[in-house]
Amino acid sequence: MDGSAFTFLARGAIIQHFELHGIDIVQGFPTTELYESHNSPYFGETIGRFANRIEGAAIKVPGGLNGKEAYPLAANNGVNALHGGVEGWGKKTWDGPSPVGVNREVPSLSPSTLDKGGETVQFTLVSPDGDEGYPGTVNVSVKYSVGKQNLPEKEGVEATVLVIEYEAELVDGAEETVINMTNHSYFNLGNLPTIEGTVAKLGATKYLPVDAGGIPTAGPSTFEKVDTAQSFILGQSEPDIDDCFIVNDKPATVPIDTRGEPLSRHLEAHHPNTGIHLEVYSTEPAFQFYTGKYIDVPAVGGLPARIARSGFCLEPSRYVNASNVEDWKNMVLLKKGGGKYGSRTVYRAWKE
Repeated sequence: MDGSAFTFLARGAIIQHFELHGIDIVQGFPTTELYESHNSPYFGETIGRFANRIEGAAIKVPGGLNGKEAYPLAANNGVNALHGGVEGWGKKTWDGPSPVGVNREVPSLSPSTLDKGGETVQFTLVSPDGDEGYPGTVNVSVKYSVGKQNLPEKEGVEATVLVIEYEAELVDGAEETVINMTNHSYFNLGNLPTIEGTVAKLGATKYLPVDAGGIPTAGPSTFEKVDTAQSFILGQSEPDIDDCFIVNDKPATVPIDTRGEPLSRHLEAHHPNTGIHLEVYSTEPAFQFYTGKYIDVPAVGGLPARIARSGFCLEPSRYVNASNVEDWKNMVLLKKGGGKYGSRTVYRAWKE
């Protein structure tokens, strides 16, 4: 999709560019080689087999998984596992992008159709049994549909829309596995070195309290650092947020395939420097919001160094460490012959 507002890469099924009126609102690199050598922040990557953290770097599904008490994983985030391991799906080379037609339908978005475009490409990957310690062979796909949409409440405003659809199926090697996918794009709406001045509003007021390693210590609780139900401004260093916010606080109601669920707005954000607005919608029950404290990328590829708070992340997903918690495990437990994992996320952006 070079030449449009978007560019995608086979490595990691990465979102490389998301341009709006000549401004690239996502962080990235100009070449695949630079993603291989410098992408410690996971810029634009499709994350799997399991996004976010798993406690103690081991899958310990209560009651067992395939009759086993534990599956050890790489400890690549302190003592915990993070984002699918050392060579998670964001580091793999996928097949694609392959054109798969035009899709202008965006279920439960308002409006629910694209006015222009809808061209869709697909990336596919076979994750073998034992990949980074995870059981079972999984066939996975990511579809990207891009188009334009006239916003009825904003006369004369045309938004750029990216629809992401994830699907995975356990096909061999085990009867059960766990899965939790997301995209790890970092956004900068102000065309400035940092996200300072960004005005944000989150679509949730509850979060998962965590220990020092980022593992939840309790169920959904009220977030008290800022009032996320109201608009707040991202400053030079505060608020410093890296938390999992809860959209659906009834975990038993979350299916393994959320594509039949309504889209919820997880984020509204804009920056007065550019007039660029971004909305993120998803069918997922939670999202990680991260203000980029640990970004540290040197100047490479003709781009300036990316420093702390060069971008923010909004990662729709399942609950953190859901595989290891009795009340949460079913939202990530994928069974052979038991249906598919799936979810849908929508980015919608425009300039005033």
